[in-house]
Amino acid sequence: MKARRQMKVQEIITKEIIRTQEDLAERLHLSGFNVTQATVSRDIKEMGLIKVPSAGDDYRYAVPNEVHPTNLQDRLKRVLRETVVSINDTESIIVIRTIPGNAHALAAVMDNSNWEEVIGTVAGDDTILLVIKPKEAVAVVLERIATLLG
Repeated sequence: MKARRQMKVQEIITKEIIRTQEDLAERLHLSGFNVTQATVSRDIKEMGLIKVPSAGDDYRYAVPNEVHPTNLQDRLKRVLRETVVSINDTESIIVIRTIPGNAHALAAVMDNSNWEEVIGTVAGDDTILLVIKPKEAVAVVLERIATLLG
């Protein structure tokens, strides 16, 4: 639920001008998410959202241009731990099953991690395919994922 909500937050702030946490909470309510101001505040902090100048003297929320690697690694670890149901592999593909509705969020974070062995991801509702090159690197990627899952 958190990953879906945070994906919606990112969608909202990239498509609309959101000036306050209250504005964001209202838009989330209209999108079917029952949130409190405290939840919105936590999401903003976890997602590393920033305020940027808008028209006039106003400011609006935005996704930072550059995600700090430490925050990205922490986010990847958290999303993996919260959403992964199972992991399997064959040849040069790793299949990650997530709880329904979370594959896209996890795949996006993995794509941004820039793991050199992962040449691409394909995400459905609850399944991600990681394409690995060379196929011998599958074990390396699986070990990295296992370490993050702790």
